[in-house]
Amino acid sequence: MLKMRYIAIALVVALIGGQAPVQAQTPEAVAATTPDASVLDDTIVRFQAKRGLDLLYNMRFEEARRLFDQIDRRFPEHPIGPFLKALNTWWKILLDLSNTEHDAAFYAAMDEVIARSDRLLAEDRDHFDALFFKGAALGFRGRLRSNRREYLKAATDGKRAMDYVLAVAERAPENHDYVFGKGLYDYYAAVIPNRYPFAKPVMAFFPDGDRERGLRELKRTATKGYYVQTEAVYFLLQIYYLFERNYQKSVEHVTWLRERHPDNAYFHAFEGRVYAKWGQWRRAERIFQAVLERYQARRPGYNAGTAEQALYYLARAQMATDRFDQALGYLVKLEALTARSDDDSYFKVMGRLRQGMTYDALGQRDVARQRYQEVLRMKEWASSHDRAERYLNRPYRG
Repeated sequence: MLKMRYIAIALVVALIGGQAPVQAQTPEAVAATTPDASVLDDTIVRFQAKRGLDLLYNMRFEEARRLFDQIDRRFPEHPIGPFLKALNTWWKILLDLSNTEHDAAFYAAMDEVIARSDRLLAEDRDHFDALFFKGAALGFRGRLRSNRREYLKAATDGKRAMDYVLAVAERAPENHDYVFGKGLYDYYAAVIPNRYPFAKPVMAFFPDGDRERGLRELKRTATKGYYVQTEAVYFLLQIYYLFERNYQKSVEHVTWLRERHPDNAYFHAFEGRVYAKWGQWRRAERIFQAVLERYQARRPGYNAGTAEQALYYLARAQMATDRFDQALGYLVKLEALTARSDDDSYFKVMGRLRQGMTYDALGQRDVARQRYQEVLRMKEWASSHDRAERYLNRPYRG
């Protein structure tokens, strides 16, 4: 039960961080809404950070890093530099969550953000930039810890992040970007307890959420925000895909992301997942074939983790149209690719399960049973053990 409480907190509050550094559309608007002077008022920072983020979202990591380094050199005691550079690392992690080689660098950068923020807060406890960047760093760190199933640490970071993010929104309510974190909190605090009943007792200790208000706030940032606009659209995509299950809205948001950031491998694969979830397998197949081709061409960002997604969903597209021989070909390639790591990743486990299902559909029952038994010895993902046991007792027929 204690673990469930930590998970409940992590589900709600680890999501409210992870926003890019933000400010309003003009320096005059910033001055009108930000309570004190901010490094984000600086004209050069505006240009370099915005340009760097655009490069980052299009997988041009080294070019983005050079711009972020320039900002860090201009403001060596300010948290903005390590925060922006940590975003570079964050996107490398996001492209393949099964790969932990960037975790240490990410945590070190966010720790530096927090340390610099704390030094500013020691001089001025209401320092606006310090409040903002500390909250964002804690939120990001909590998100990664939640992904790594470190739920106690994620919950602790998330709770602390919430305090800072809500404080920032309260001090600058007219700023289209600063309201982003509050919009996330309002939505998830309202929705999570209904989706996960075990979270209700925990949420009694937190401010009430408001689903409709949260959506309004996020849409406001998505349409009128500046630096954080892409993040707002991305979270709206996640919300409509995972919670609202409105795939028409999901398509609208993922289309915006793909048009704005056409070289982003993560958004490209997400587009395919939306169509797959919607049951539009022909469209999904074309998208994932393009993803796989970009991986084979070694396009930036299209790494092995992205290729795993493509192979898995291409196999599912074949299974959806009873082309089991072709599906097996993709699944065998997926198994070879996932063999690079000893970890039982989602696609390794689910690929093995789908192999069993495919062998069953092809009438090779003995091989299918072997695959299901292998799944039972692996880490469980998405009820993989229940399904393996079900198909051991009753063959999958397609």
